[in-house]
Amino acid sequence: MMADNANTENTETPAEVPAVATTPSEAAETQSPAQAEDGAPRQGRGRGRGGNREGGDRGRGRGGRDNNRGKREEEDDGIIEKLVHINRVSKTVKGGKRFGFAALVVVGDGQGRVGFGHGKAREVPEAITKATAAARKKMIRVPLKEGRTLHHDGNGRFGAGKVTLRTAPPGTGIIAGGPMRAVFESLGVADVVTKSVGTSNPYNMIRATFDALTEQTSPKSVAQRRGKKVADLLGRGGSSAAEAEADAAAIVE
Repeated sequence: MMADNANTENTETPAEVPAVATTPSEAAETQSPAQAEDGAPRQGRGRGRGGNREGGDRGRGRGGRDNNRGKREEEDDGIIEKLVHINRVSKTVKGGKRFGFAALVVVGDGQGRVGFGHGKAREVPEAITKATAAARKKMIRVPLKEGRTLHHDGNGRFGAGKVTLRTAPPGTGIIAGGPMRAVFESLGVADVVTKSVGTSNPYNMIRATFDALTEQTSPKSVAQRRGKKVADLLGRGGSSAAEAEADAAAIVE
C-alpha cells in the first residue's frame, strides 16, 4: 500500500507555474481583473519610477532646464561673445585657500554695437555668465564708415592707459593686439590701426578704447546737430559738389 501511494503521488501532474512577467507591460497583461478592481499594486511598480521621471515632476524639471538652454541659444543668436581675460584670486582661510575667478567679456553684434562687462564668482562658468550679462546691458552704438572702419581718428585714456585709433583703407585689417582686437572684432570693424601706450592691464586698455569709441561721430549726426546738409560738410574739403553729393548719399544709406 505504501508503494502504491508513492507511485500514485509521483504520477500526479504538477500544477501549472504562472509565467513570470519580465516587463512592466507583461506584468499589466498577466494581472487579474480582480486585482485591478481592488486597487492592488501592479507588478513592476518599482520600474514605474522611471516613467514618473519622464512624465512627472522630475521630467518637468529636466524639461525646464532644456527649455532654458534653448532660450539661451536664441538670445545668443547674432551676438558675438569674446572672453578677454580670466583672473584667479585666492583667499587664505582656516583649513586652506578659497579661490575665486573674475572674467572680462566683450560682446557685440558685428554691426556697430559693442559692450564689455566683468563678473566675479567661485566658478569660471558662472563668472563668464555674469560678465556676459553685464556686457549686454552696457552696449553702445558706434558709427562706422562704409560699415568697415571708423569715421575719424580718436584718442582715449583711462588711468595710465592711452590708446590711439586711426581709420584705414580697405585691406588693412585689424592692426591691434590683445583686448583691443576683441573689441573691434565684436564691433564689426574690418580696417583699423591702433596703438596702446602705458599700461597693459586689459581692464584699463578696454576702458580707454571705449573712451575713444564714445567720441566717434558721423557726418550725418554732425549735420543734424548743426542744421546743415551732409553734402555741405563734405564739400568743404576741396571736393566738387558732385563728389560731395555722392559721398553724402553713401553715408546716408
